[in-house]
Amino acid sequence: MIAVGIDISKNKSTVAILNSDCSIRAKPFDMSHNQTEMNAFVKYLKNLSEPLIILMEYTGHYHYPVLKKLQDEGFQVCLVNPYQMKKFGDVEIHKTKTDKKDAIRIATFALEKSYMLKPYSSLDQKYEDLKFLSRQYNQRISYLTKAKVQLLNLLDETMPGITSLLKLSSRHPERCALLLFIKRYGSYDTIIKMGKRSFLSTYATLMKKTKDRYAPKKGLSIFELAHDSITTRGDNIYTLSAQEQLVDLVSASQNAADEVITQMQNIAETIPEYKILRAMYGVGDRLGPVILAEIGDIRRFHSGKALNSFAGNDAPPYQSGQFVSTNRHISKRGSPILRKACYEVMQTLKASKPQTDPIYLFMVKKEQEGKPFKVAKMAGVNKFLRIYYARAMELYQ
Repeated sequence: MIAVGIDISKNKSTVAILNSDCSIRAKPFDMSHNQTEMNAFVKYLKNLSEPLIILMEYTGHYHYPVLKKLQDEGFQVCLVNPYQMKKFGDVEIHKTKTDKKDAIRIATFALEKSYMLKPYSSLDQKYEDLKFLSRQYNQRISYLTKAKVQLLNLLDETMPGITSLLKLSSRHPERCALLLFIKRYGSYDTIIKMGKRSFLSTYATLMKKTKDRYAPKKGLSIFELAHDSITTRGDNIYTLSAQEQLVDLVSASQNAADEVITQMQNIAETIPEYKILRAMYGVGDRLGPVILAEIGDIRRFHSGKALNSFAGNDAPPYQSGQFVSTNRHISKRGSPILRKACYEVMQTLKASKPQTDPIYLFMVKKEQEGKPFKVAKMAGVNKFLRIYYARAMELYQ
């Protein structure tokens, strides 16, 4: 058997080829991610008469060009977790870190662990699309959060205290009372110049566009707050321009996130196990597609325990001699997005308190045993993933 180790980096890779006795068959060389050099590499591999095992690390999206090219040419490629490779390299006394050494190390790992390596098989395109959209959704939410924080900071200078009367809810930005208010008035100085009667009249008309049923009654309180407050940048045209831009950013980010989640819902509804996921308490139209996207094809896990490990929600046992640890923390070596989404499901269960749901009852039991609230919720996440795994696998048996 010949082992091919590929150390991936941006725009280029370093390749090492070893014989079955770990002797170097081809001196490590660099290969750019273009058709010319990769075609030469493929031609070299096809001229080899012995069986091949090709191994590379997961490296974000940088390994996709090499993976796609080799798969298109009919080669089976294995992928390894970078953390496994790091631990594999820790056995060396004299540690070195170069691309050529890393490529040789990956090829050596391929020879020693060939019995446990499985060729990479592309997931169904639906799962790939869901995962891609999930990353896009989280980016949009990140932009939205930053824009909201910046807007609230700016409001402290133009309209201090307004958020205590009108809440910033971006779920439907075109009907958010606060966003409409900011766009219309800009600062307290504008309200004071308008006068009480004129402000209350325009405010009542403006609030007809919002779904907040309490907002129309707060006009007088807002006018009094405007008179009592001290604005530091109320008349500043640059501040008002920046504030209006932030309102537009909040609206645009929310609308972009909504569009992405709608696309995810359309894909998720065509996947059989999504109905099982949506039927579980606490899983809504937003969390459902995100959880499904992060888990992917449920059939790639051999047990519910493996699914929890993938989420980083496992607490591996630790025992040495007479000592047995009974207070272990979760590993967090897994998908943080999946862990966060499942934790939000637990928060929903705690708020709604469904008395017939086994996961909620399990969390309550853990809390009654004296477990901290967060520990009880993560235990609920563990049970949630195990139940989902068991129910979803019934579809494929």
